[in-house]
This record gives sequence, structure tokens and C-alpha cells, in this order.
Amino acid sequence: MYFESHAHYDDEAYNEDRHELLMKIKEAGVGYIINAGADIVSSKRGIQLTKEYDFIYAAVGVHPHSVQDLQDADIEELRQMTAEPKVVAIGEIGLDYYYEHSSKDIQKRWFDKQIQLAKETNLPIIIHSREAAQDTFEMVQSHYKTLSKRGVIHCYSGSVEMAKEYIKMGFYIGVGGVLTFKNAKRMVEVVEEIPLEHILIETDAPYLTPVPHRGKRNDSTYLVYIVQAIADLKNLTVEEVVKQTAHNGKKLFSL
Repeated sequence: MYFESHAHYDDEAYNEDRHELLMKIKEAGVGYIINAGADIVSSKRGIQLTKEYDFIYAAVGVHPHSVQDLQDADIEELRQMTAEPKVVAIGEIGLDYYYEHSSKDIQKRWFDKQIQLAKETNLPIIIHSREAAQDTFEMVQSHYKTLSKRGVIHCYSGSVEMAKEYIKMGFYIGVGGVLTFKNAKRMVEVVEEIPLEHILIETDAPYLTPVPHRGKRNDSTYLVYIVQAIADLKNLTVEEVVKQTAHNGKKLFSL
């Protein structure tokens, strides 16, 4: 059973064929999907998906692209969502200095508040970090000892050294389609150097489609390409990678 640790099936990219695609994904051996929230509305949509599909679980949270107009009332609404039985994480949350839709200070403020929410609800966090590696790391480092469930650095793009430091703090490294790209030298080094026991596989569907389908809409059936790339780099079988990463996902999200 493949464990998809990060996808966005509430996205409008799936409006035409969502049910048919999700049935195809289940038949392909994907036993678990974590649907990551991007804002309040998408978090609610993710919860609705958990009620319609037995293999989908939800993370609720507000992505750094969408924190500009957040209010404390929104954090309370997220808190209420965590009472839903299949909400298993706070995410995706973090920092994005590539687009910087909000100022760095505003992003940090709401990242901090959502980490606090994870502490209060005893849930792990799913972290987005783009062009903000050091600030993200320092914020996580300041909080991790009081996070009961730790979390995952989604779509990891940092150094090998930083990945090892995250692992020391009890975090997992999210590995997706980028690993199959020709310019993925750093990600290849990370996968080679860190233990499989701290890797989660993800597609970030509908984004970041792996080779050989790069440029098309992504979905969880393409986890096979990510798993094959990890297996090749670590000289393991596909079955070993699938089994261990599923174990990792069930452990982190308490499934």
C-alpha cells in the first residue's frame, strides 16, 4: 500500500473527474492519502473528501501564500476543524520567500500561530518552505521540543546537512517528483544520505509531476516513479521502499 503524504484533491484541477480518478488511484494500490489544506476553504473541502473516501485523511491549515488577511478567528475555525475524526495534521503551513505574497514578518507570525495550534491539538505539522530554509529551520528549532508529534518538511529543498538536523529533531523529509528531474542533484544527495526511516513519499498533486509525465497534471498513481527513484538510489527494492514509507506515514499521522 502506497502512502501519499501530500496531495491537493480539493483543487479545481480535479473538478471534471475527481471521483473517477480517486477510484483509479485506490485500485493502483494507494492505501492512504493526506489531503493538505491551503486555506480555510480548501481545508473544509479536504474534510469533506475524508467523509466521501475511506482512504483520504485531511490536514488543515493556511499556506504562506494565503496568510495576508488571516485573523485570530480563522485560527479558531481551524481549531474547530481539528475535532473532525479524520483530521490528522496542521498543514500545509510555513514560509515562502520566492513569491512573498505576504511580508516575511506576517508569514512568520501566522506560521508561529499555526505551530502553536498543532501543540494545543497534539497534531503533527506539514511544513512548506521555499527560498526560506534558514528562517524555517530556526522557527522549527525553537518549537520542536514542545511539539508532541513533530512533522514533515514537505517537498524538501534544503541541504543534506539541514535534512540531518531535521531528522535529529524527529522530523520526516518529504520526497516528491522533483527527485526525478534532471537538475535534482541536491535532492539526490539528500535521499542518498538520509535513512529511509525518515522519508515520506508525496506527489503534491496536481503540481510537480515526476518524469516521464512532467508538465501534465499530477496524481498519486505517479508515486511509482518517485519510489523507483528512491529504490535505485538506495539499492533497495520497490517493495522495501513502499513498505517503509507507509510505516513512516502511519506512524507520523497516527493511522
